Amino acid sequence: PKMKEDHCLHAALLFLGVLCCSHGLTTEKLNHSRPSLHGHHEKGKEGQVLHRSKRGWVWNQFFVIEEYTGPDPVLVGRLHSDIDSGDGNIKYILSGEGAGIIFVIDDKSGNIHATKTLDREERAQYTLTAQAVDRNTNRPLEPPSEFIVKVQDINDNPPEFLHENYHANVPERSNVGTSVIQVTASDADDPTYGNSAKLVYSILEGQPYFSVEAQTGIIRTALPNMDREAKEEYHVVIQAKDMGGHMGGLSGTTKVTITLTDVNDNPPKFPQSVYQMSVSEAAVPGEEVGRVKAKDPDIGENGLVAYSIIDGDGMDMFEITTDYETQEGVVKLKKTLDYETKKSYSLKVEAANVHIDPKFISNGPFKDTVTVKIAVEDADEPPVFLKPSYIFEVQENAASGTVVGKVHAKDPDAANSAIRYSIDRHTDLERYFVINAEDGNIKTTKALDREEMAWHNISVFAVEVHKQHQEAKVPVAIKVVDVNDNAPKFAAAYEAFVCENARSNQQFITISADDKDDSANGPRFIFSLPPEIIHNPNFTLRDNRDNTASVLVRREGFSRQKQDLYLLPIVISDGGVPPLSSTNTLSIRVCGCDSGGSLLSCNAEAYILNAGLSTGALIAILACIVILLVIVVLFVTLKRQKKEPLIVFEEEDVRENIITYDDEGGGEEDTEAFDIATLQNPDGINGFIPRKDIKPEYQYLPRPGLRPAPNSVDVDDFINTRIQEADNDPTAPPYDSIQIYGYEGRGSVAGSLSSLESATTDSDLDYDYLQNWGPRFKKLADLYGSKDTFDDDS
Repeated sequence: PKMKEDHCLHAALLFLGVLCCSHGLTTEKLNHSRPSLHGHHEKGKEGQVLHRSKRGWVWNQFFVIEEYTGPDPVLVGRLHSDIDSGDGNIKYILSGEGAGIIFVIDDKSGNIHATKTLDREERAQYTLTAQAVDRNTNRPLEPPSEFIVKVQDINDNPPEFLHENYHANVPERSNVGTSVIQVTASDADDPTYGNSAKLVYSILEGQPYFSVEAQTGIIRTALPNMDREAKEEYHVVIQAKDMGGHMGGLSGTTKVTITLTDVNDNPPKFPQSVYQMSVSEAAVPGEEVGRVKAKDPDIGENGLVAYSIIDGDGMDMFEITTDYETQEGVVKLKKTLDYETKKSYSLKVEAANVHIDPKFISNGPFKDTVTVKIAVEDADEPPVFLKPSYIFEVQENAASGTVVGKVHAKDPDAANSAIRYSIDRHTDLERYFVINAEDGNIKTTKALDREEMAWHNISVFAVEVHKQHQEAKVPVAIKVVDVNDNAPKFAAAYEAFVCENARSNQQFITISADDKDDSANGPRFIFSLPPEIIHNPNFTLRDNRDNTASVLVRREGFSRQKQDLYLLPIVISDGGVPPLSSTNTLSIRVCGCDSGGSLLSCNAEAYILNAGLSTGALIAILACIVILLVIVVLFVTLKRQKKEPLIVFEEEDVRENIITYDDEGGGEEDTEAFDIATLQNPDGINGFIPRKDIKPEYQYLPRPGLRPAPNSVDVDDFINTRIQEADNDPTAPPYDSIQIYGYEGRGSVAGSLSSLESATTDSDLDYDYLQNWGPRFKKLADLYGSKDTFDDDS
């Protein structure tokens, strides 16, 4: 209601002011209108008459107040023409922005009214056009004239901030007056009219920590040393009020959330002065022992803490690292521990800030120390060998039971249990060694040969007597020391060739030697001829003193007819202690060579034939060959002329197909075990036919006591002894040979002659005598004697 009264008062004052001025105002645009009928005359200079015409339009009002809410339309102004005599013949017309909708005109009186409430913030002014016309003919009586209606502002809009909520940050412990943020409000009222848009800022909430500048809206800190760790977030309410902040002005507020950002103003601090930890002596390096933590109320990089060990008797045994996720110091084992040696350690650990702010260096030092005591716990440990590995030596060919060496282990625990030793048999499959379980002495079980194996690598176990699960293992390397037990021999199977026309002292071969022994018992080799042939008339030997020797011809002229092969014994001695030697035989073959020394032939028979055949002999040999060819041709021709073959194969005459022979072979397909001529003419064969079976390489030695005395007259015992030896001698003929008996040919009308199925046929023959024929006929006796066995079983 009060605001409405103010509006009415303003409107009345404005109306009176306009009314007083309206009689002296005229429009410039009507200067060209017709002269008024009420115009008077004036005399100018030189007798001229001057005419002054009156203005055609008189304006009563040009403004209208916004937000008028009265019951009647607001009178904006009045139009009046000088030619209007008041008889009602002139009609006033209004056009332009809002004409007829917002602004209406009385066509008789020319009064203009605003029919709607106006808002300056929506539209500040309107441009209209007025004209007077004849009411009857609508003929314009005056030219149209433009005028402006302005909407006069009132304070009807409160200030508004750009944002409803603001967020700002400021470092903790900032100085007083540090700018935090600027807030800005706007007022929709006319800033050029009165104080409706003049704003003043003030703080409603947030004292005494912050303040705001009244004209700019800049928020500043008001207290020194604000601590984030005490309070991190503040809520401030800022007010903007128009009318210069005076009473009756409109206002608006906004909220500002201010957060104190962290600075490194707090050093790390351990919550306790001593940490107690423990670790087993069985722990491995790198294992975590425990954790310490220094508290730093700062956050982010300002709260980062690094840990280090700066003193203590455990600096070499332990280390500390920083877990940056949890900000803890992790104490880890650096080396293995021994409870029996040292039972506790002490460390001095320091925690220091990583990033230090120079502004707050006076708050330092930004570090803290703490004592860490670590107790070592006893653990049941396995035995420990005095050495990580052992190397022993033993001479080859040493007698069984020779002591190789001794290993020793002990129990590191305080109990000091007894130890038992054993050899890992996976490393000594041949069981060359044994170990004394109580004292750890290693001995040989057989003579060792260095040439067979120079090193033996075994593993020895040590276990506690009362705790078998506590076990230790150590590698043992045993070197077999060489002795000179191998004589040198030729490095290869040498075969030399010497030309018949060789010159005296001509070298024709160089030989070398090889020794299985070690280099200390091997080279250097000494080559010589045996004393009995040192003056050999044919060949001589020269030692080259580089483990080789050269064989030379001592005389000239060799003949293959007289002797084509020479055997030269050569003695080779080594440099061992004692030295060993061996005699090796070099085969030297005499060959025919050309003048350049190249071999032509080393065959003595070929040499004799080439040397002894004459032209007549060659002709005789050719004649004999021709005669033999003629005989063969005649024999083949006569054979074709015969009506019947020499051997009859008709089915009705089978006498010549039955061949009697006393040789045992491998069957029909064995064509190598007998002579085919025997089958063709068995009656004309006399004497022993050599067998072609493969004879076993090993020889059978008769058991002593089975062979009777040569002068024995007991023929029966002699025969039985021979039969027993033949039955048990695998080397006695006929020799075993692998043959194929499955093939019987095709188209045989006689059928199978095999007796393997005779066991299933009825027969009155008694085969029991086969049991007395010895082990060679055991299979046959079992086969033919099965019938009686079956009868007995049934």
